[in-house]
Amino acid sequence: MDPAARAARLLALHQPGAPLLAPNPWDIGSAKLLESLGFEALCTTSSGAAATVGGLDGSMDRDAAIASAGAIATAVTVPVSADLENGFGDDPADAAETIRLAMAAGLAGGSIEDYTMRADDPVYAIEQAAERVKAAVEVAHPDGVHFVLTARAENHIRGRDDLADTIARLQAYQEAGADVLYAPGLTDLGAITSLVQSVDRPVNVIVRPGGPTVADLAAAGVARISVGGSLAWVAVAAVAEAARELREDGTVGFLDRAVEGGQIARRAYGG
Repeated sequence: MDPAARAARLLALHQPGAPLLAPNPWDIGSAKLLESLGFEALCTTSSGAAATVGGLDGSMDRDAAIASAGAIATAVTVPVSADLENGFGDDPADAAETIRLAMAAGLAGGSIEDYTMRADDPVYAIEQAAERVKAAVEVAHPDGVHFVLTARAENHIRGRDDLADTIARLQAYQEAGADVLYAPGLTDLGAITSLVQSVDRPVNVIVRPGGPTVADLAAAGVARISVGGSLAWVAVAAVAEAARELREDGTVGFLDRAVEGGQIARRAYGG
């Protein structure tokens, strides 16, 4: 499938009420595994990708992030959208260049968030944030290609739990041309429903502990559901648990799961 077809396929999979389940791989192996399990599209995770090189979310530079996401996109046949953080710079031109590089790397979509990465002032002013989205969109939608641009309002996970601000931001990003809208951190179904009803673009929601189920989100009109870094952290926790058993108990009960994992990997990786 060529880049234009992948992008078109990714956009078509966003159906309000019948949401795209888009898990978040963190490397080539996890992406091929998830594809083998039948998922129709994937969204990368910046935190999971950073973990593969021993770092935390936000620690990868643009070149490393694009290389990681691009390697995933070229390793699978399904469309891949990349977590591109804040576009790796404050200026709208930075966001635009990040999208250009993502498209060149074979990605079908990508997200730009309004997080400044500054603790004292964590979220861009709405006008600046919208300008950044607009600049990204101008690159994302050339003739013949419709790279799926997701615009993220980060206030709920950056200490600003304000639904009205979230809605105003996502409406501004919609006006700037974003294809998909996303406000990570929302868990109240009523708030999510209000958000969905306040915009005219597909909405992505990340599942969180204690939050709505997939069925609840579908009924609310959500068009895409993702998991962020959660699957990567499940893998980390499983390895840590097995390693602690070996070191502290001197037992190898984890080998039962290792056999299962090896079988799954052989199926996923074509062995």
